[in-house]
Amino acid sequence: MRSSILLSLGLLGATVTGGAHAALGPSQLALVVNDNEPNSVALAALYREAHQVPEKNIIHVQLDPRARKLSPEDFAPVRQQILAQLRPDIRAVLMVWTAPYAVGCNAITSALTLGYDADQCNTPCGPGKPSAYYGDANALAPAAAAMRISMLLPTTSLDLGKALIARGTMRNFRLPQASAYYLTTSDTARSSRARLFPPSGQVKSHELTIRNMRADVLEGVSDIMVYQTGMVKVDKLDTLKFLPGALADHLTSTGGDLLGTSQMSSLRWLEAGATASYGTVSEPCNHWQKFPQPAVLLKRYLSGDSAIEAYWRSVAWPAQGVFIGDPLAAPYAR
Repeated sequence: MRSSILLSLGLLGATVTGGAHAALGPSQLALVVNDNEPNSVALAALYREAHQVPEKNIIHVQLDPRARKLSPEDFAPVRQQILAQLRPDIRAVLMVWTAPYAVGCNAITSALTLGYDADQCNTPCGPGKPSAYYGDANALAPAAAAMRISMLLPTTSLDLGKALIARGTMRNFRLPQASAYYLTTSDTARSSRARLFPPSGQVKSHELTIRNMRADVLEGVSDIMVYQTGMVKVDKLDTLKFLPGALADHLTSTGGDLLGTSQMSSLRWLEAGATASYGTVSEPCNHWQKFPQPAVLLKRYLSGDSAIEAYWRSVAWPAQGVFIGDPLAAPYAR
């Protein structure tokens, strides 16, 4: 297994040395604004200006921002309204709100991109349907290229949203010291993807150090580009410094229940300084395929993918998972 991960990463950098490419561009992103939420309207305007998203890419909907979950019947006309306004050149959609973030047992991002998956809700702990977008190859298959992948930009706080947008707009900068941290914790059930963590080493072409650790917590480091772990709650986030464009997520059942309190919400990653994250909205059990595959995520990001592209490329069964953050963040893009 470790040897296959090394090969997947291109022997720690051999295949990503010159592989950076043009990531998803602002003209290829649609912004969906909830006119019933003032923060959605304000942050969508700020995002469009910061990233120079064309005004013609804006789509307006009217949703109850207090609703964390929509029924499939209520979501169907909203999805149709959004899809009907996407031009052929649009490759991704950013919904500018925190809630609603679920459709039945599905995440709203997968329900928009792939359509509502009723079978998954019949057996939430069962296997999911494979995503055509999953994989670490440089070229997308035709089915994947036709997909409109999606993400949420949280709007719970204007200050958080502004800071997130500022981090996401930084591209082509020289990273002083960057590390990708992978923690195998004492929580065995939530460490189901630990065997997929890339081994410690250097990706010299990108000035990145991979740090594969056995620990329950990361504390006091200031060079984080990737942080992946498995815990109900990740401690010491207030002691960490994330670099612009950083990706971070934890394997747990309801990290995607963004406004829930039973487990740590994936919003905590963004509040701590990460630029994008992921979590499941309903009980997935600990199938690693329902969470970001570490080696694929790292390879795609280092190859120049944007945050939304790298995250979608890394989740094999995404029905229950919500993608959040700034989709256009791409610190390694050409």
